[in-house]
Amino acid sequence: MLLLIDAGNTRVKWALAADDAPPGRWLETGAVVQADLTQLAASWQHRAITRALVSNVAGAAVRARLQQMLPATPIEWFASVDQLAGVRNGYRNRSQLGCDRFAAAIGARALEPGKALVVATCGTATTIDALSADGVFLGGMILPGLGLMAASLARNTAQLPHIAPGGSEAAGFADNTDDAILSGCLSAQAGAIERAIGLLGADLCLLSGGAAPYIAPLLSARSYTARMVDNIVLVGLHAAATSRN
Repeated sequence: MLLLIDAGNTRVKWALAADDAPPGRWLETGAVVQADLTQLAASWQHRAITRALVSNVAGAAVRARLQQMLPATPIEWFASVDQLAGVRNGYRNRSQLGCDRFAAAIGARALEPGKALVVATCGTATTIDALSADGVFLGGMILPGLGLMAASLARNTAQLPHIAPGGSEAAGFADNTDDAILSGCLSAQAGAIERAIGLLGADLCLLSGGAAPYIAPLLSARSYTARMVDNIVLVGLHAAATSRN
Protein backbone atom coordinates (compact mmCIF):
# COMPACT_ATOMS: atom_id res chain seq x y z
CA MET A 1 0.00 0.00 0.00
CA LEU A 2 1.22 3.48 -0.92
CA LEU A 3 1.09 6.42 1.50
CA LEU A 4 1.02 9.89 -0.08
CA ILE A 5 1.75 12.94 2.09
CA ASP A 6 1.50 16.65 1.27
CA ALA A 7 3.10 18.58 4.14
CA GLY A 8 2.19 22.20 3.51
CA ASN A 9 2.76 25.43 5.39
CA THR A 10 -0.33 24.99 7.58
CA ARG A 11 -1.77 21.50 7.14
CA VAL A 12 -0.51 17.99 6.44
CA LYS A 13 -2.74 16.08 4.02
CA TRP A 14 -2.43 12.39 3.24
CA ALA A 15 -3.95 9.56 1.24
CA LEU A 16 -3.62 5.78 1.13
CA ALA A 17 -3.77 4.01 -2.22
CA ALA A 18 -3.45 0.47 -3.49
CA ASP A 19 -0.23 -0.10 -5.39
CA ASP A 20 -2.07 -0.53 -8.70
CA ALA A 21 -4.72 2.20 -8.24
CA PRO A 22 -4.98 5.02 -10.82
CA PRO A 23 -4.06 8.55 -9.67
CA GLY A 24 -6.69 10.02 -7.36
CA ARG A 25 -8.33 6.67 -6.54
CA TRP A 26 -7.66 6.44 -2.81
CA LEU A 27 -8.67 4.08 -0.05
CA GLU A 28 -8.62 6.74 2.66
CA THR A 29 -7.64 10.39 3.08
CA GLY A 30 -7.16 12.81 5.93
CA ALA A 31 -5.62 16.09 7.05
CA VAL A 32 -4.38 17.70 10.26
CA VAL A 33 -2.88 21.05 11.16
CA GLN A 34 0.82 20.88 11.94
CA ALA A 35 0.19 21.23 15.68
CA ASP A 36 -1.72 17.92 15.59
CA LEU A 37 0.82 16.08 13.47
CA THR A 38 1.38 13.34 16.06
CA GLN A 39 -2.23 12.19 15.58
CA LEU A 40 -1.28 10.75 12.22
CA ALA A 41 0.66 7.90 13.76
CA ALA A 42 -2.62 6.35 14.98
CA SER A 43 -4.23 6.81 11.56
CA TRP A 44 -1.46 4.82 9.92
CA GLN A 45 -1.12 2.06 12.50
CA HIS A 46 -1.91 -1.47 11.36
CA ARG A 47 -1.80 -0.40 7.72
CA ALA A 48 0.21 -2.49 5.30
CA ILE A 49 2.17 0.52 4.04
CA THR A 50 5.04 -0.59 1.82
CA ARG A 51 6.32 2.86 0.84
CA ALA A 52 5.62 6.57 1.24
CA LEU A 53 6.00 9.48 -1.16
CA VAL A 54 6.16 12.86 0.58
CA SER A 55 6.04 16.44 -0.66
CA ASN A 56 7.31 18.60 2.21
CA VAL A 57 7.51 22.39 2.13
CA ALA A 58 7.08 22.69 5.90
CA GLY A 59 10.75 22.45 6.82
CA ALA A 60 13.20 20.11 8.49
CA ALA A 61 11.31 19.76 11.78
CA VAL A 62 8.19 18.38 10.07
CA ARG A 63 10.34 16.10 7.94
CA ALA A 64 12.00 14.68 11.07
CA ARG A 65 8.63 14.12 12.79
CA LEU A 66 7.24 12.30 9.77
CA GLN A 67 10.36 10.16 9.61
CA GLN A 68 9.90 9.22 13.27
CA MET A 69 6.28 8.19 12.68
CA LEU A 70 7.26 5.87 9.81
CA PRO A 71 10.48 4.28 11.05
CA ALA A 72 10.07 1.03 9.13
CA THR A 73 8.62 2.49 5.91
CA PRO A 74 10.81 3.43 2.93
CA ILE A 75 10.20 7.15 2.38
CA GLU A 76 10.87 9.00 -0.85
CA TRP A 77 11.08 12.77 -0.40
CA PHE A 78 9.54 14.17 -3.55
CA ALA A 79 11.61 16.86 -5.30
CA SER A 80 11.42 18.83 -8.51
CA VAL A 81 13.41 17.25 -11.33
CA ASP A 82 13.90 17.92 -15.04
CA GLN A 83 11.05 15.69 -16.22
CA LEU A 84 8.55 13.34 -14.61
CA ALA A 85 5.14 11.83 -15.41
CA GLY A 86 4.71 13.79 -18.63
CA VAL A 87 5.73 17.18 -17.20
CA ARG A 88 8.94 18.96 -18.18
CA ASN A 89 10.30 21.46 -15.69
CA GLY A 90 10.85 24.84 -17.36
CA TYR A 91 12.17 26.62 -14.27
CA ARG A 92 15.52 28.39 -14.78
CA ASN A 93 16.90 26.51 -11.77
CA ARG A 94 15.03 23.20 -11.86
CA SER A 95 15.59 22.29 -8.21
CA GLN A 96 14.37 25.70 -6.99
CA LEU A 97 10.81 24.97 -8.04
CA GLY A 98 8.77 24.06 -4.97
CA CYS A 99 8.07 20.36 -4.87
CA ASP A 100 4.39 21.02 -4.13
CA ARG A 101 4.06 23.18 -7.26
CA PHE A 102 5.75 20.52 -9.40
CA ALA A 103 3.46 17.86 -7.94
CA ALA A 104 0.39 20.03 -8.59
CA ALA A 105 1.45 20.44 -12.22
CA ILE A 106 1.84 16.67 -12.55
CA GLY A 107 -1.60 16.23 -11.00
CA ALA A 108 -3.12 18.73 -13.44
CA ARG A 109 -1.48 16.96 -16.37
CA ALA A 110 -2.81 13.60 -15.16
CA LEU A 111 -6.35 14.97 -14.87
CA GLU A 112 -6.34 17.02 -18.08
CA PRO A 113 -3.71 15.60 -20.47
CA GLY A 114 -2.92 17.52 -23.62
CA LYS A 115 -4.40 20.83 -22.44
CA ALA A 116 -2.81 24.21 -21.77
CA LEU A 117 -4.01 25.18 -18.34
CA VAL A 118 -3.47 27.29 -15.24
CA VAL A 119 -3.08 25.58 -11.87
CA ALA A 120 -3.96 27.75 -8.86
CA THR A 121 -3.31 26.35 -5.39
CA CYS A 122 -4.95 28.64 -2.85
CA GLY A 123 -3.54 27.96 0.60
CA THR A 124 -1.33 29.88 3.02
CA ALA A 125 0.27 31.23 -0.14
CA THR A 126 -1.44 31.28 -3.51
CA THR A 127 0.60 29.81 -6.35
CA ILE A 128 -0.57 30.26 -9.93
CA ASP A 129 1.31 28.18 -12.48
CA ALA A 130 1.12 27.68 -16.24
CA LEU A 131 1.35 24.34 -18.01
CA SER A 132 1.55 24.09 -21.79
CA ALA A 133 -0.47 21.61 -23.84
CA ASP A 134 2.64 19.50 -24.41
CA GLY A 135 3.43 19.31 -20.70
CA VAL A 136 5.99 22.06 -20.13
CA PHE A 137 5.83 23.78 -16.75
CA LEU A 138 6.32 27.35 -17.97
CA GLY A 139 6.54 29.13 -14.62
CA GLY A 140 4.15 30.98 -12.40
CA MET A 141 3.26 33.54 -9.78
CA ILE A 142 3.36 33.46 -5.98
CA LEU A 143 1.35 35.83 -3.79
CA PRO A 144 0.08 35.88 -0.22
CA GLY A 145 -2.92 33.66 0.30
CA LEU A 146 -6.36 34.97 1.14
CA GLY A 147 -5.83 34.63 4.90
CA LEU A 148 -2.40 36.28 4.80
CA MET A 149 -3.76 39.23 2.83
CA ALA A 150 -6.54 39.85 5.37
CA ALA A 151 -4.20 39.36 8.33
CA SER A 152 -1.64 41.76 6.86
CA LEU A 153 -4.25 44.52 6.66
CA ALA A 154 -5.32 43.90 10.24
CA ARG A 155 -1.73 43.87 11.50
CA ASN A 156 -0.34 46.83 9.59
CA THR A 157 -3.26 49.21 9.19
CA ALA A 158 -4.63 51.18 12.13
CA GLN A 159 -8.24 50.55 13.20
CA LEU A 160 -9.01 47.92 10.55
CA PRO A 161 -10.51 44.68 11.89
CA HIS A 162 -9.10 41.21 11.34
CA ILE A 163 -11.36 39.48 8.82
CA ALA A 164 -11.52 35.71 8.63
CA PRO A 165 -11.62 34.74 4.94
CA GLY A 166 -14.78 32.93 4.04
CA GLY A 167 -16.74 34.44 6.90
CA SER A 168 -19.09 36.00 4.37
CA GLU A 169 -19.34 36.16 0.60
CA ALA A 170 -18.31 39.68 -0.28
CA ALA A 171 -17.51 40.83 -3.78
CA GLY A 172 -17.67 44.11 -5.65
CA PHE A 173 -18.30 47.40 -3.88
CA ALA A 174 -18.98 46.58 -0.23
CA ASP A 175 -20.95 48.95 1.99
CA ASN A 176 -19.04 48.22 5.22
CA THR A 177 -15.37 47.94 6.16
CA ASP A 178 -15.30 44.23 7.00
CA ASP A 179 -16.80 43.25 3.67
CA ALA A 180 -14.67 45.82 1.83
CA ILE A 181 -11.50 44.12 3.12
CA LEU A 182 -12.78 40.69 2.16
CA SER A 183 -13.93 41.91 -1.24
CA GLY A 184 -10.54 43.48 -1.92
CA CYS A 185 -8.62 40.37 -0.93
CA LEU A 186 -10.88 38.06 -2.95
CA SER A 187 -10.69 40.35 -5.97
CA ALA A 188 -6.89 40.45 -5.77
CA GLN A 189 -6.72 36.65 -5.74
CA ALA A 190 -9.19 36.25 -8.60
CA GLY A 191 -7.56 39.05 -10.59
CA ALA A 192 -4.13 37.41 -10.41
CA ILE A 193 -5.57 34.09 -11.55
CA GLU A 194 -7.45 35.69 -14.43
CA ARG A 195 -4.32 37.57 -15.52
CA ALA A 196 -2.43 34.26 -15.65
CA ILE A 197 -5.23 32.71 -17.70
CA GLY A 198 -5.07 35.64 -20.12
CA LEU A 199 -1.27 35.52 -20.42
CA LEU A 200 -1.33 31.83 -21.27
CA GLY A 201 -4.46 32.03 -23.41
CA ALA A 202 -5.80 29.02 -21.51
CA ASP A 203 -9.41 27.90 -21.52
CA LEU A 204 -9.11 25.85 -18.34
CA CYS A 205 -8.06 26.66 -14.77
CA LEU A 206 -7.78 24.07 -12.00
CA LEU A 207 -8.10 25.37 -8.44
CA SER A 208 -7.19 23.58 -5.25
CA GLY A 209 -6.51 24.48 -1.63
CA GLY A 210 -8.53 25.62 1.36
CA ALA A 211 -9.39 29.06 -0.03
CA ALA A 212 -10.40 27.79 -3.48
CA PRO A 213 -14.16 27.62 -2.68
CA TYR A 214 -14.17 31.35 -1.82
CA ILE A 215 -12.20 32.41 -4.90
CA ALA A 216 -13.81 30.15 -7.52
CA PRO A 217 -17.17 32.01 -7.65
CA LEU A 218 -15.34 35.15 -8.81
CA LEU A 219 -13.87 33.33 -11.82
CA SER A 220 -16.86 33.59 -14.08
CA ALA A 221 -15.59 34.74 -17.47
CA ARG A 222 -17.11 32.84 -20.37
CA SER A 223 -13.77 32.49 -22.17
CA TYR A 224 -12.49 29.80 -19.80
CA THR A 225 -13.64 27.12 -17.35
CA ALA A 226 -12.63 27.10 -13.68
CA ARG A 227 -12.77 23.71 -11.99
CA MET A 228 -12.02 22.86 -8.37
CA VAL A 229 -9.92 19.78 -7.57
CA ASP A 230 -9.43 18.41 -4.06
CA ASN A 231 -5.82 17.73 -3.05
CA ILE A 232 -4.21 18.27 -6.44
CA VAL A 233 -0.74 17.84 -4.89
CA LEU A 234 -1.71 14.36 -3.69
CA VAL A 235 -3.06 13.59 -7.17
CA GLY A 236 0.31 14.62 -8.58
CA LEU A 237 2.25 12.52 -6.09
CA HIS A 238 0.08 9.54 -6.98
CA ALA A 239 0.65 10.12 -10.71
CA ALA A 240 4.40 10.39 -10.10
CA ALA A 241 4.42 7.16 -8.12
CA THR A 242 2.41 5.41 -10.85
CA SER A 243 4.79 6.71 -13.51
CA ARG A 244 7.78 5.37 -11.64
CA ASN A 245 6.07 2.00 -11.26
